[in-house]
Amino acid sequence: MIAGSHLEGPFISSGQCGAHDPELLLEPDLDLTASMLEAAGPSLASVTLAAELPGAGKLVDLLTHHGVIPSLGHTAASSSAAGEFLAQAADGLVLAGSSASAGRPRRPTVTHLFNAMPSLHHRSPGPVSASMAAARAGEAVVELIADGVHLAPETVKLVFELVGAENIALVTDSMAATGLQDGAYRLGPLAVTVREGVARVDTSGAIAGGTATLLDVVRTTVSAGVPLQQAVMSATAVPANVLGQSELLGELRAGLLADIVVVDQDLNLDKVFRRGEELTALN
Repeated sequence: MIAGSHLEGPFISSGQCGAHDPELLLEPDLDLTASMLEAAGPSLASVTLAAELPGAGKLVDLLTHHGVIPSLGHTAASSSAAGEFLAQAADGLVLAGSSASAGRPRRPTVTHLFNAMPSLHHRSPGPVSASMAAARAGEAVVELIADGVHLAPETVKLVFELVGAENIALVTDSMAATGLQDGAYRLGPLAVTVREGVARVDTSGAIAGGTATLLDVVRTTVSAGVPLQQAVMSATAVPANVLGQSELLGELRAGLLADIVVVDQDLNLDKVFRRGEELTALN
């Protein structure tokens, strides 16, 4: 079951495009976005935007009006611009009546915090400081690619300690090589090579997404010193809340879909259940 799709671009910063093809990037376009919203229908869950691009504010209003989550990312925005973006997105989701569960409004997200944005600097705090402040206040959810490649373990642990697991979504940023062997792959039009589990664009050397599964990310997060319960919350309940699916999934309690991953004491995969039925290789 796919709970929703995430459109990462094309309205992102050319200077923070990462593995995105710079030739395909655009400034915010309301007409194009309206067409995409119509084509996607309810399947479109979130869109990554760079806050500093002209027209980003109007695009935030359009997205939230349709219940789509604006996600700050691939951005070179100042701390103030990033903060204003997240505040506007949070207000818009409230006005749109986008409820996650128990009447709690859905929140804007930050696409893979730290990655594809300027580093935190003491004289230029940039989007990182604004994102963490909004998350700490419960007004945004920051994504972390805690796979041991995109972020140092100390960084992962620090963010958990500063903003709280309930304001963090663990993500994979996975691409075609996820769970597979090293070798040559494609990421859209770009040639990518995976060596020792790290995917990089052949031409630029930029990290080209992740190859770890979400269980790998949870395991790496715990090894970084984050308590298991917190890591599991950020991998399950928080994303479900972001997507407005908390009454269906994300926790083990009566009335929810019995989607369950069973692991051993070392967090290695043992069994997988979907809606209460154990999956086999043939499923």
